[in-house]
Amino acid sequence: MIAMMASELAKVIDGVMHDSNDVSVSGSVVIDSRDVTVGGIFFAIKGEKLDGADYSDDAYKRGAVLVIAQRQVSGPCIVVEDVVVSLGKLARHVREELVNLEVIAITGSQGKTTTKDLISWITSLVGKTVATFASYNNEIGLPLTILNCTQETKYCVVEMGARRSGDIALLCEIAQPNYGVVLKVGSAHIGEFGSQEIIARTKAELVTSLKGDGVAILGSYDEFTPHMADDLSIKKITFGEGPNEDVRATDIEIREGRAHFDLVTPVGRAAVGLRLIGEHQVSNALAAAAVATALGISLDTIAGGLSTAEVHSKWRMELHELPGLLLINDAYNANTESTAAALRVLALFAQERGGLSWAFLGKMHELGESSAQEHAKIGTLAESMGIDHLVCVSAPEYALALSDSDDIRVHLCTSISEAELFAEHFSPGDSVLVKASRAEKLELLAESLISTWNSKLGEQE
Repeated sequence: MIAMMASELAKVIDGVMHDSNDVSVSGSVVIDSRDVTVGGIFFAIKGEKLDGADYSDDAYKRGAVLVIAQRQVSGPCIVVEDVVVSLGKLARHVREELVNLEVIAITGSQGKTTTKDLISWITSLVGKTVATFASYNNEIGLPLTILNCTQETKYCVVEMGARRSGDIALLCEIAQPNYGVVLKVGSAHIGEFGSQEIIARTKAELVTSLKGDGVAILGSYDEFTPHMADDLSIKKITFGEGPNEDVRATDIEIREGRAHFDLVTPVGRAAVGLRLIGEHQVSNALAAAAVATALGISLDTIAGGLSTAEVHSKWRMELHELPGLLLINDAYNANTESTAAALRVLALFAQERGGLSWAFLGKMHELGESSAQEHAKIGTLAESMGIDHLVCVSAPEYALALSDSDDIRVHLCTSISEAELFAEHFSPGDSVLVKASRAEKLELLAESLISTWNSKLGEQE
């Protein structure tokens, strides 16, 4: 964080100082006392079950110089009415102080984290970059990302998620983005919003928040996103695979599950070969290329960055090349669009490798009244793609529209432990996908399948 006096910090967050000398503070800002480093600031968030203020002593022991809490604690502290709101106030102040910082904000129903990773990979090649850690994309995570910036930071890349209308507008007040990226309006969280139209209006809050010199970077993958800046006096850059997009991909080929294409921008054309798995990554790469183009980064740097980028976010299309078996762990999140994309990747690998395809699918959450229909749609899609085994893990809805046939074998499991048993039926050359919403914890299933396969090979040696 940028350096500031404790008294100034108290004023910024509308707090009252207690037992604190007016010292300069510039350490890291954390919300978990276990993450405190020497000179750090601990924001003690009060939740429904836990009060962070109860861990203030632990924070001091680890080197915290200041605790922000909703009640006075036994040490240097600033008492505020709401710690989360104060965190946002401090982040907004830091953002306003960093006048040369370029903030790139990303929203959309899918692909935010991968796109963030790609953008930050490219920008880090030309300047110091801070990016959202994991999926810290809400009113807590976004301020923490901003507060990691210093005077030396050139680019800050943030994700913006939303659970209700107004969420993104609030995040924009804090981050004040220069560039707003909208990837796609899909079905994620439709159960909370009610319709795609409402989701679209919420995502559009990012675009309408941009100031006159801001740039809207819009995907062409749904009917809403391309028109979000139509009535605004800001610059717009479109990306997609159509001939009229400002940044587009042509001559797409899939080799060993990875997309290769020609990247076309207003300044020229360059070859790109992604390391990421799946044709659906093309749209994320194009979004990153559009941002980099808007930033004035050279085409060679963009193409080289996309071709070397490695995404390290956990459980997102993690490829495990085991002896004789391929396992794709995509257990971080799931909605209709991302699950369909993952199935396409599975079908492609199975075709290339020649073995059987196994799709272990858990529930997709937050689909609202259409949940059963959307799950059934994925089941029929798996059948049409030629998936050999569909293992429904506590999600029988996938099989609702499937009848007995030789095209796909459907297995209904009531638990992860029951699904684990199918690892005994894997054969060399098979390809396996594990996919579900995060709450289903299917990463545990992926770990078990890997362990069982390795043990099986050990027994055969």
